Amino acid sequence: MSQFFQIHPENPQARLIKQAAEILRAGGLAVIPTDCAYALACRIGDKSATEKVRRLRQLDKHHNFTLLCRDLSELSDFAKVDNSQYRLLKAHTPGAYTFILEATRQVPRLLMHPKKRTIGIRVPDNKIAMDLAAEMNEPIMTTSLIMPGDEMPMSDPYDIRQQLEHELDLVIDGGYCGFEATTVIDMTDEVPLLLRQGVGDASAFN
Repeated sequence: MSQFFQIHPENPQARLIKQAAEILRAGGLAVIPTDCAYALACRIGDKSATEKVRRLRQLDKHHNFTLLCRDLSELSDFAKVDNSQYRLLKAHTPGAYTFILEATRQVPRLLMHPKKRTIGIRVPDNKIAMDLAAEMNEPIMTTSLIMPGDEMPMSDPYDIRQQLEHELDLVIDGGYCGFEATTVIDMTDEVPLLLRQGVGDASAFN
């Protein structure tokens, strides 16, 4: 049975953020709000929780997981970024974007694309997600909460709890945060490539 925290989207209760971080550190699997949809989240490098995410979403080994980072300096510890990439990232973070970048050695191998050695990185514009990442003091492993057969992420925390309460350790109700996924930009080549149009405006990458 999952725990259910109602956290204020603009003034997150520090006590609940701390408890949520403790659940993730203990190997828990959570659903957290972001700036465009709810996402599955676990501690970076937690093999058991990551495999649970793969099973829940029926993901293959080529899926790019996403590291939710606090800022660009943390992002650059986990992804290789050149000057032109950095300028684009700076102009679009925080925001509803996932950037596919070449991973550094800091990224656990189980999260990387096995052949391309890439990782998804994002800095969301969401106070709860940011406070949780700050409490964890490291990036959080995330992926959109899009269930097999669905095209859109799940958006209602009560529905999420009802459907997945035996699979999750925590559901954070952070209010309405939309039901579209992020815009995904592959930045591993010289010219950025739009992989998925989501909430974020992709005009700068065309």
